[in-house]
Amino acid sequence: MKFMKLGSKPDTFQTDGNNVSYDLDLAIVSTLVATGVTIMFGINERYKQRYVASELASDIIVSIGHVKFYLHKFPLLSKSAHLQKLISLSNEANMDEVQISDIPGGTSAFEICAKFCYGMTVTLNAYNVIAARCAAEYLGMNETVEKGNLIYKVDVFLSSSVYRSWKDSIILLQTSRSMLPVAEDLKVISHCIESIANKACVDVSKVDWSYTYNRKKLLEENGIDSNQNEVRTRLVQKDWWVEDLCELEVELYKSVITNIKTKAAHSNEVIGEALKAYAYRKLPNFSKSMIQTGGMSKHRLIVETIVSLLPAEKDSVSCRFLLKLLKAAIFVESGERTREKLIRKIGQQLEEASVTDILIPAPDGETKTYDISVVQKMVREFLKKDDSAEIVSVERGEVEGIRKPGILSGASKLLVAKLIDEYLAEIAKDHNLPLSDFIDLAELVSGISRPAHDGLYWAIDTYLKEHPGISKGDRKRICKQMDCRKLSVDACMHVVQNERLPLRVVVQVLYFEQVRTAASSGTSTPDIPKGIKDLTSGSNGSSRSGTTNPEDDMDAVVTAEELKALRKELASLRLSNGVGSSFKDEDIKPSGDKAATGKMKGLLKSKKSFLKLLSSKGGQGENSGSDSSESIGSANPEEAKFTPSRNCRHSVS
Repeated sequence: MKFMKLGSKPDTFQTDGNNVSYDLDLAIVSTLVATGVTIMFGINERYKQRYVASELASDIIVSIGHVKFYLHKFPLLSKSAHLQKLISLSNEANMDEVQISDIPGGTSAFEICAKFCYGMTVTLNAYNVIAARCAAEYLGMNETVEKGNLIYKVDVFLSSSVYRSWKDSIILLQTSRSMLPVAEDLKVISHCIESIANKACVDVSKVDWSYTYNRKKLLEENGIDSNQNEVRTRLVQKDWWVEDLCELEVELYKSVITNIKTKAAHSNEVIGEALKAYAYRKLPNFSKSMIQTGGMSKHRLIVETIVSLLPAEKDSVSCRFLLKLLKAAIFVESGERTREKLIRKIGQQLEEASVTDILIPAPDGETKTYDISVVQKMVREFLKKDDSAEIVSVERGEVEGIRKPGILSGASKLLVAKLIDEYLAEIAKDHNLPLSDFIDLAELVSGISRPAHDGLYWAIDTYLKEHPGISKGDRKRICKQMDCRKLSVDACMHVVQNERLPLRVVVQVLYFEQVRTAASSGTSTPDIPKGIKDLTSGSNGSSRSGTTNPEDDMDAVVTAEELKALRKELASLRLSNGVGSSFKDEDIKPSGDKAATGKMKGLLKSKKSFLKLLSSKGGQGENSGSDSSESIGSANPEEAKFTPSRNCRHSVS
């Protein structure tokens, strides 16, 4: 730390009439400032009287708060214009005491100025120089009164030492908050901010001063033993300055980062790393996506400041960090503008998120566990990236975001679709989750073509399992989100044993497996009975014209006896636990017979078994052959495999 000594006479300031000289303890001062204590220079209010040991009796008393300084007029008048005025007024009023109540820095700063007037030794450093400068300005200790006065000497010390030192500049900025707004008017803060920003932007090859850096973490990240000496020769990292700036209060931190950003010397990733480090340092439990309840307004200011400083470009910070910020913003009740900005940025890189990241608790007062609407907004923002027009949103003169023209990659879409499928499976466990919320979110990603719908099926099955009381119509609605043609063999084996699903879903799975098998073998799919055709065709019509409810009529195509026979046959084909399937359900009991696996796969792949099972009774009383030209089974197998019709896609109700 840089320091400057002024004066040469011994320090003869004493306290309470005892012949005990008072020395400024810089170690104590440093500790107090670092812990945020307002006391700047070690003077405590219990010292009620301060005087100068001298053969001459004091002739003026200067009262500052609870402390009285017994001094002499001549040394003070020779250096301070303000004291000249006050003492002159006291003489006119025939008083030997003057009151000073608003001097910056209080008694500590005044004592430094008083010692300078007496020519006593005063040590200036980064901890007390800002208070001394502001107090000297208040007392008018300038060059007009006397050459080489305190203001001049302090300014020289600031420009020649403090501003040139990295750590001293940060210390000065820390201690300046109690000196506002005087320090701002004197340009001390602006000069200090500029000095820090300039050093943070210097080429790393020229950094030769001391700074704080988590070197242990750096060594571990690079696979180097921390006991080796590589740290001495290691190049300076681009973000070497990040940790030191975390010591600043949020208003000053914002000013420094803004200045650094204007110089454009660092990439957006480095700025993002600085904001991330500040969030983890200043927001308690931020790493656990939690914020302590105390100091809500302070934490809200920190969150909103970090969000306002986020670079507009994508990938400047990770999606996980943005989601932690969003959870913090919701918890501290940040403004809508802050939350919406975070949601927009998250949506631009949603493919990076995990299910745990987007599990955002619902607001207080709601019965459901998670806030589904926030995730819906993220997905909409993600899908907006397919827009071809460049979007620049400007509000109150601030650029909120820039999206360049582009089309989402197939890989990104698949990642988001998988993410939402897993999210649906997680929120489906909530007994208070409305069906409409589940369906609305599923429909948002329904336009994303994905090779398998196993994840979506698992989410639907979880919802049906956790909500056994929903109506038949609701079961049909939720099952419409799934394409039975995109289920794996393992999923198909689970479906045909699942009694929670509508019958038509089970029949569709068996039928479309037949279509897939026929397409792969190069043969045509045989005609199927009229009842089964109606189930798989997706048509809301039926040969039973007397039925008033088309949806109920669809299930009525297959009689109760047929359903019972189907279930009975399927029950004999139960799989052993975990064999040949990644789908496990405690409600679907396996038989333990490994041979059942092969038999079930044979059921799915054998035309003969399929028709025997489904047409043994379904064909009675039906002229299936006359309807063969209208059945899906007579369609082109390749078309059935890759380009399913809309009706067929939504026939799972």
